[in-house]
Amino acid sequence: MTSGPSGAESAIRPPPAVAAGRSRVTLQIIADRLSVSTATVSLALRGSPLVAEATRARVQQMAREMGYSYNRSAASLRTDRTNILGVGFHDITNPYFAELLAAIEETTTANGRSILLGTYGEDLERQDRVLSTLKEYRPDGMILCAAGGSTPETFVHLVAAGVPIVQLSREISEELDFVGSDDRHGTLLAMEHLIGLGHRRIAFICASQHISTGRNRYLGYCEALSRHGIGVDPNLVYPGFGTRENGSKGVQTLLDVADPPTAAVCMNDLSAFGAMLGLRHRGREAGIDFSIVGCDDVQEASQWYPALTTIRNFQDEMGSKSAEFLIRRIAEPDAPRRRLLLTPALIVRGTTTPPRL
Repeated sequence: MTSGPSGAESAIRPPPAVAAGRSRVTLQIIADRLSVSTATVSLALRGSPLVAEATRARVQQMAREMGYSYNRSAASLRTDRTNILGVGFHDITNPYFAELLAAIEETTTANGRSILLGTYGEDLERQDRVLSTLKEYRPDGMILCAAGGSTPETFVHLVAAGVPIVQLSREISEELDFVGSDDRHGTLLAMEHLIGLGHRRIAFICASQHISTGRNRYLGYCEALSRHGIGVDPNLVYPGFGTRENGSKGVQTLLDVADPPTAAVCMNDLSAFGAMLGLRHRGREAGIDFSIVGCDDVQEASQWYPALTTIRNFQDEMGSKSAEFLIRRIAEPDAPRRRLLLTPALIVRGTTTPPRL
């Protein structure tokens, strides 16, 4: 090649103004390169129909070639909005919360927002650290599913900082917006199904008074027994958070009581999966030797063998509604508190059967 650059080589070489780094690429630089106004560039990068399609394509192509990146920090200083929503979950390994998160993200993206996720297990100290860190990023609001044992005071520092909050699934404050499922009603449906099959010795696996979902589901369990004149036997109640491990340990412990159960309602699908595995450790099978009902109806529930009978909580709608609630709360900070309880549904599959005589 000769020492002078060819036309093709010149076309792909970054202009001197941006050679030192991507951060120096501005709307003005792109506008100058294309001989258009900065307003046109801004509208084109946002996909506005006010800009002709051909011009919009040229601007977007030039922005990609030059490595333009939207300066979100500068924009937030101008508008006092970051367009970031914080999401705090205690357990993202549970498929139920992964499905909630997917629904939240779909709705927030459609509304021009991004999410920043923090997780903290059932650890109150870790939750405080995570929520404080999320707050430092100045989110426009937060969707939170609190760790077990949280109280209304848990969110005081966020409220004091003016952060709009929507509680999701677990409710700890009557002052904040909430989206969840009617957990008491869901357990009533599960119990009526099992009692209708002829079960009378029915266990509750992973009962927890540290979370609202646990309290409400256990309340439904007790109410159903009372309706049918069946006493609550403490020996049939296994405590703990809803994990696979607790589900497995729980059902095996319950099988060893003097008068063992023939069926069990589990706190969630995750503990139900564990209970099904625990039964197999004892040479038994859900839907044949023992009945199991879960709660949530995660996608995995229909794929197990046998497929899990469970309570559908409609987490897709729950997640999307929580995002809608938060976006509205941000726009109307002084609006009355909103509370939505979705009505669950019983999904009968292969893990429930009449008791063996």
